[in-house]
Amino acid sequence: MQVYADNAATTRMSQVAVDAMMPYFTNVYGNPSSLHSAGQEAKEALEDARARVAKCLGCEPREIYFTSGGSEADNQAIISAARFGARKGKKHIISTAFEHHAVLHTLNKLEKEGFEVTLLDVSQGHNITAQQVREAIRPDTCLVTTMYANNEIGSVLPIAEIGAVCKAAGVPFHTDAVQAVGHIHIDVKAQNIDMLSLSAHKFHGPKGVGALYCRRGLPLTNVIEGGAQERGKRAGTENLPGIMGMVAALEDAVAHLDENMARVTALRDKLIAGLSQVPHSALNGDPVNRLPGNVSFCFEGIEGESLLLLLDMKGVQASSGSACTSGSLDPSHVLLAIGRVHDVAHGSLRLSLSEYNTEEEVDHILEVVPQVVSYLRNISPVWRDLQTGKRTYIL
Repeated sequence: MQVYADNAATTRMSQVAVDAMMPYFTNVYGNPSSLHSAGQEAKEALEDARARVAKCLGCEPREIYFTSGGSEADNQAIISAARFGARKGKKHIISTAFEHHAVLHTLNKLEKEGFEVTLLDVSQGHNITAQQVREAIRPDTCLVTTMYANNEIGSVLPIAEIGAVCKAAGVPFHTDAVQAVGHIHIDVKAQNIDMLSLSAHKFHGPKGVGALYCRRGLPLTNVIEGGAQERGKRAGTENLPGIMGMVAALEDAVAHLDENMARVTALRDKLIAGLSQVPHSALNGDPVNRLPGNVSFCFEGIEGESLLLLLDMKGVQASSGSACTSGSLDPSHVLLAIGRVHDVAHGSLRLSLSEYNTEEEVDHILEVVPQVVSYLRNISPVWRDLQTGKRTYIL
């Protein structure tokens, strides 16, 4: 049996998305910026897609800007708020210690330009609170940017509460919702979200396309210069096939959200319960406020890379953390941020499910993971030291 359990990295495209894209490769292929009829037909489709994305998020069509994905949207949102704040003498930004590198690296860049960044601690409960945000806001704070849900450990942040705190303080609030859109309920107006990033390939759409929601009235700074596309805020001919696939996948996800959440959550909970029986293991992430499909564990006494390779040989495709850092030999910054020590963080496993997964697949995972963990421990000198008392168990 082959089980794909790495949906947090990317998802299989849905047939709905594939079918929606096809006409825009062959029939409606004009450039939306062209004045002739073929271009205007494409432009009409583009604006229809913008309105449909806006409806799914609870905002206005003119507040949606199409991008190449979540990383670009994160960069533009953060840089825009920073530039706007700097013009008013505000150069302080609040974020969290377990953000995606698309956010952290952008913040590092801004620090070199003289901005001050406060990263909120996430070790308590593997999450943050709105109170932490409230206490961190200063008169010179120009932005609060937190992920909606963590890509590695699945913690879902209290976004509505954070949004309310930011609104009361008059501070723009951006959320990287790449892992959340299409998987949990989102309403940007009701949750007081000023900017939001999303990426199509996380909810069965195509890769290389995403969107940025930016509340009307907030100025955007260009990160890609060139033509006047996207109302002059994002140059480059729009990827119309990708955009049409994205909106079809998003609408399909939103239409079936409740049933998918219930089904995937049940599979997740079964997986968590089974893996919790493995001795000296620990669940990573908020045990309650958690993405429906995320299961993240640390197993003491093993290396995550060996675990992944052996699981793949047994038909289980998973990851040890973010796909964006899979080539790094260092333990995940997310796991270190929640308090896992290096030795334990190295033995991590992330299983991320979607509505395409089955109970039979979960049963297969529960059969092979304990087997592989036991095998790796039996050949590990670290595990031998733990069993003989030369080292002390941490988990």
